[in-house]
Amino acid sequence: MKEIKRIGVLTSGGDCSGLNAVIRAVVLRAVQTYHWEVFGIYNSTNGLISRPMQYKQLTVSDFDFPFARLGGTMLGTNNSGNPNLQMTDGVLSEISSEEVLERFKKGVEELQLDALVVIGGDGSMAIIGNYCAKTGISMIGIPKTIDNDAPATEYAVGFSTAVDSVVDAMDRLTSTARSHNRVMIVEVMGRGAGHLALESAIAGFSDVCLIPEIPYTYEGIVKKLREVRKSGRNYSLVTIAEGIEAPDGKHVYALNGKTFGGVSNIIADKLSKEEDNFNVRVTVLGHIQRGGDPNATDRVMASAYGVYAVDSLAHGKTNQVVCYNQGKIEEKDLEYVLKVGNNPVDPKGCRVQAARGLGIYVGEEIK
Repeated sequence: MKEIKRIGVLTSGGDCSGLNAVIRAVVLRAVQTYHWEVFGIYNSTNGLISRPMQYKQLTVSDFDFPFARLGGTMLGTNNSGNPNLQMTDGVLSEISSEEVLERFKKGVEELQLDALVVIGGDGSMAIIGNYCAKTGISMIGIPKTIDNDAPATEYAVGFSTAVDSVVDAMDRLTSTARSHNRVMIVEVMGRGAGHLALESAIAGFSDVCLIPEIPYTYEGIVKKLREVRKSGRNYSLVTIAEGIEAPDGKHVYALNGKTFGGVSNIIADKLSKEEDNFNVRVTVLGHIQRGGDPNATDRVMASAYGVYAVDSLAHGKTNQVVCYNQGKIEEKDLEYVLKVGNNPVDPKGCRVQAARGLGIYVGEEIK
């Protein structure tokens, strides 16, 4: 087993809260326990591939204040999905895949890295894991995403804080909904997974929650809203995951035609034309869900993941992803994680059962 003396750490993919806490844990464990040197790589692998390279040696004192407490990532990140677009002497240009790999290798050699800690999603880990394997250095991945759909793990860094952000918004919207006799629709992120919407709907006392994993009917939504009104309550709260299909069975995209967004407006427009005279307003939370300082849960999980990742490298592990299942942190083979694929909401799981038990309309029951 090759002795480790220097490691790199980077963040890749979309940002979320808790990333800086992971970086802090990696640095503290690596430096204080194993006396390794740690280099932070800026803007995902771009820091190694760009010329000149972009990096910084990280020390324990870098985390005295305030970075570990802040949201986002002190190292920057990249989720463009195109590692071939690189900066060279201030000029952005597209280079070949072979050149990307060659630059990655040279960057690793120049910094004398023995291993790399990758904080990202499964897509980032697949690409960077391949680079590391071809370069001959160890790699450990740490899952992060507000969607909480990372493969083979029950928890991804950033999820808990995102739920808090959504619930805070729902609490605020409820007071104005009550004041104006309104149906408030909240659209949240999650791509093709409904974890964020479902957990937020339960915690935020929503009446309707629509997620991609469970089919719904427009009539089911209307029926629930009528039941709420009949009960004497003058307002309703509806939580919608961005990745659900519109009532016509089609997905709704925003901006570049590839990013989900705007399905709430279609449902709201349809509801406003009902004879019930529903007074509907829509709030699309967007990137508010990604920002903000990490809550206690994300700080704890981020710290535990970071320490475990460094220990795994010290024990000679490579091409592994740190996961959390049934109260235990463990590592799983990257190949297995990629094969398993993203982790959707279980339509018959305990959270869906809880939502139904509370009277939330979560779509039609799957037999």
